[in-house]
Amino acid sequence: MAIAIAWVIMLLTGVQAEEVGARWGTEQREREYYRVVSVPIPKGQVIEAGAFELIPDNRMAIGTRRGDIYFMSGVDDDKPRPRFDKFAEGLDEIFGLAHRKGEKDTLYATHSAELTRVRDTNGDGLADRFETVSDAWGYRNYHEYAFGSKFDAQGNLYVALGLSASYHSRALFRGWAMKITPDGKSIPIASGLRSPGGIGPNEHDALFYIESQGPWNSSCSLKFLKHGGFMGHPVSFNWYPYAPGLKRPVAPESGTRTVSEKEKVKELVPYAVVFPYIRMGRSITGYVVDKTGGKFGPFENQIFLGDYTQSIIMRATTEQINGVWQGACYPFREGLSTGILNVQFTPKGRLLAGGTNRGWPVRGIKPFALERLDWTGKLPFEIKRIHIAPDGFKILFTKPVDAKTGNDLKSYKVTTFTHNYHRGYGGPEVDQTTPTVQRAQLAADGLSARITLSELKRGHVYEFDLESLRDRSAGTLLHRHAYYTLNEIPEK
Repeated sequence: MAIAIAWVIMLLTGVQAEEVGARWGTEQREREYYRVVSVPIPKGQVIEAGAFELIPDNRMAIGTRRGDIYFMSGVDDDKPRPRFDKFAEGLDEIFGLAHRKGEKDTLYATHSAELTRVRDTNGDGLADRFETVSDAWGYRNYHEYAFGSKFDAQGNLYVALGLSASYHSRALFRGWAMKITPDGKSIPIASGLRSPGGIGPNEHDALFYIESQGPWNSSCSLKFLKHGGFMGHPVSFNWYPYAPGLKRPVAPESGTRTVSEKEKVKELVPYAVVFPYIRMGRSITGYVVDKTGGKFGPFENQIFLGDYTQSIIMRATTEQINGVWQGACYPFREGLSTGILNVQFTPKGRLLAGGTNRGWPVRGIKPFALERLDWTGKLPFEIKRIHIAPDGFKILFTKPVDAKTGNDLKSYKVTTFTHNYHRGYGGPEVDQTTPTVQRAQLAADGLSARITLSELKRGHVYEFDLESLRDRSAGTLLHRHAYYTLNEIPEK
């Protein structure tokens, strides 16, 4: 019924969903476990949410692409009718909001040209003081977005700076990541970024950022932001003379593979989690770690990410092997109504998502929206997490797997691929393999399985198709696929 109504609305208004690739086809089943709740925006207000921050009084601060900051009350009401109070305006494309403990009526906003401390000094609810914390980077082009983190335990903020365009770094430190210390010192820490979509800690509190598909990046990915590291796109090397203490890397060779190029370019940081293009998003954006203590279901300490183009939410998990980060991504929820720019958990453990469809193709039909994902309390049968092993993988599940299918080698279909590492825009999946599953052993409790493969290849993405698995009630997996990026193999 809801789908029919949506089609009628599209026919009457002339608004149509953009064709941006095949869907997972799981939206109907997903509703049983995670419902999408519309958070109404008052008529006449345009709120293209690019950043969220939960402040101590449980209001949600929202930074918008149009440069406004709102405080939203009532985000967790069962039938939300929130109140929006405008706190500030006049900034530009806000993609980072942070609150520092102890600073009342104050937010730190990362927007295109600077990091700004925004304050209400007289208590009337409106910002009246705007202080530049850092403007240590240049700004010349509309596409030069800046993405800001929350404060870390030491009081630092981090900013990921997009290039002037996919192939150029025409303004200072475009294509770099910056560290902003508590005393306002701006320190360049890494080069080689292309078009970030978000920045912040992973589930282990290591600093990561989202990279977009494009030159030197054949798919979107999560990357570890290593101090002194090179993230892969060499056009920003021109700013090394202004980065004291950092050594300019050897220029990478186009048309190679990251696993081989890493041997020559020591500073090159490999993709920690590759999101196969279209199958797992096309323009991945802000992310947040589930620290809700189980309020959002069985995915505590996992990363939840939005995708702008496909209007979807995904999960990711990471682990460090031999000092190198790697991990997996998993489908989660499709069917949101606009392009997702950022996500944030609410006090009651719901996931707030917001964004816009302005600028690029988007599946969702609304020009902007706020939506909330609520766990219904029903446990889905899902691939919970995947870990690498010396000779294969350990796969964890949210519900016990049936012993017959869980111990059957044929239940585990695994293929692999990698990408060209090259200056071209995007790129196909190459060097595909189909390793043999030699052994499958389901744990006695049914919640994990160890599989042994004939071969493990560094630098490859391992695609799992577990369609044949059943839980102990003969139920099928809600999402049958997962994708693990293998950079390192643990020792036996």
